[in-house]
Amino acid sequence: MDPTEFMEMECDILIPAAKEKAISIFNMKELKCKVVVEGANGPTTFRAEEYLLEKGVITVPDMLANGGGVTCSYFEWLKNLDHIAPGRMTKKYAEKQNIKILETMGYKLPKTSPHMKNMKGASEIDIVYSGLEEIMNEATIEHW
Repeated sequence: MDPTEFMEMECDILIPAAKEKAISIFNMKELKCKVVVEGANGPTTFRAEEYLLEKGVITVPDMLANGGGVTCSYFEWLKNLDHIAPGRMTKKYAEKQNIKILETMGYKLPKTSPHMKNMKGASEIDIVYSGLEEIMNEATIEHW
């Protein structure tokens, strides 16, 4: 089957995830979907999106639908620019601050305590997930 014909089949959700401008003035009127979730970068042209919106087809933009992967790639790029893992500069500081807060409250944990593992600063993956959650939540709120 020709891939362009596949996009014209009746469905609830269409996810164009292969190429830019896959939905355009040339095929927009042939789509039989309720929702378009843009998996590729820029798969819907501006005019086609306007047409789909006029017809009541919900369009989830690529910046939201595939933004998580792009955002994590950005974090990786930043990490490579600096040649250092995110959080490496602040991890020990965070650990010391956690212990200091407990000591201020009157608690003293021996270094051999199993609870010391909870005093550790954030790992690189924790920082990536935290940053990703913040960016995706903010983008979703702004979009809606």
